[in-house]
Amino acid sequence: MDNQGIYVGLDIGTTSIKVIVAETVKGQMNVIGVGSQRSEGVSRGVIVDIDKAVAVIRAAVAQAEDKANIKIDRVVAGIPANMLQIEQVSGMIAVGEENKEISDNDVRSVAAAALVRNLPPERETLSLVPTEFIVDGFDDIKDPRGMLGVRLEMRGIMLTVPKTVIHNTKKAIEKAGLRVGGLVISPLAIGRLALTDGEQDFGTVLIDMGGGQSTAAVIHDRKLKFTSVDQEGGEYITKDISVVLNTSFTDAEKLKREYGNADSLATSEEETFPVTVVGKHEPAMISEKYLSEIIEARVAQIFKRLNKALDAVNALDLPGGIVITGGTTALPGVTELAQDIFGRPVKRFIPDDMGLRHPSFTEGLALIKYAAQMTDIEMLVSSVLPTPFMVDGADVRPQPQSKQPEQPAAAVDQGNQRLLKRKQEKQPDKPKSKEPSALHRFFGNFFE
Repeated sequence: MDNQGIYVGLDIGTTSIKVIVAETVKGQMNVIGVGSQRSEGVSRGVIVDIDKAVAVIRAAVAQAEDKANIKIDRVVAGIPANMLQIEQVSGMIAVGEENKEISDNDVRSVAAAALVRNLPPERETLSLVPTEFIVDGFDDIKDPRGMLGVRLEMRGIMLTVPKTVIHNTKKAIEKAGLRVGGLVISPLAIGRLALTDGEQDFGTVLIDMGGGQSTAAVIHDRKLKFTSVDQEGGEYITKDISVVLNTSFTDAEKLKREYGNADSLATSEEETFPVTVVGKHEPAMISEKYLSEIIEARVAQIFKRLNKALDAVNALDLPGGIVITGGTTALPGVTELAQDIFGRPVKRFIPDDMGLRHPSFTEGLALIKYAAQMTDIEMLVSSVLPTPFMVDGADVRPQPQSKQPEQPAAAVDQGNQRLLKRKQEKQPDKPKSKEPSALHRFFGNFFE
């Protein structure tokens, strides 16, 4: 089975909105178009003004279309982890008569059974990630289709978020003239791109530092098990520089990018540069070290709060250490400061794609990879969600020579269409330790 086609990722951030178009062929992903615009109508990763966000999405899409020479039809968008709730769920159904093979419809039915629970009216299920299927008592099955059985069970992890976050995102995408190909909780997608197989298996802390907020996520046994969101990011660093140096926000951002360093020990008092001060005719001379101390204070504050949240669940004991990414981590000294505060090995993830070698592009690329690597089973399970995945490697329309009638969105309905065949890679068996550690016992009991 071949997972090839064109996929489009939409990263709705506080400081910028990015659209990335990539073509995947036999597991290889090649970026063919990028659009990036200054964000409006977004606060702390959440859309708060739909019309302003729509205008920016349209501009970013147009930019990506022009570079890729295609017409974008559908996008896969990221959803921030604000107020995310993670819950283990299970469902069971009777397959039917004896000697009946388990079908696609049976998988859908058992997934729907797993979602039967009373959710608060303000929350909505965003993702249902299957962890195993059980056929007549035989467990650890990844794909039960074609097997004989009379009882089918599914265990999985359900992710729910505030309904208004999903509604505003979908509304903005649709008003921009696009279809929603899928919604993914951002750290879940980023983990699949930024972490190695070993880091996902044995456990790693992933920290995404954006413009409006910083999100720490724990990935263990290839599952998202914990998140903590700190409501501060790169914009707060810029505001600090602006206030302390009495300069405009624009000039403060320029200073941060050109001279900023989050590790004051690596800077010098002798290195100085001019700063335009509001209300003064002559610029003030500021040392590199003084600017670094302003930046370091805010970044350290963010890390210390995340450290407290992670330490409370013993996540810092995970063998994978800490991986940081996101636009704010482009600041020199962030990795070194993180190591000092967390007391753990820290490395920074930067995409390796030509033209996108900057940590601010991590989420957009991660959304594409997540969509391109979805298996048939994941697609079937997603078909019972309020917002099912409808990616099929054809998220673009060819530029029309004459106006053609569009296929209505309803034509791709709840996974009932024939799913695009995809390549399923066999997952390695999880390593077993002789004695469960306290950390493993914590995560083992996390969902009980």
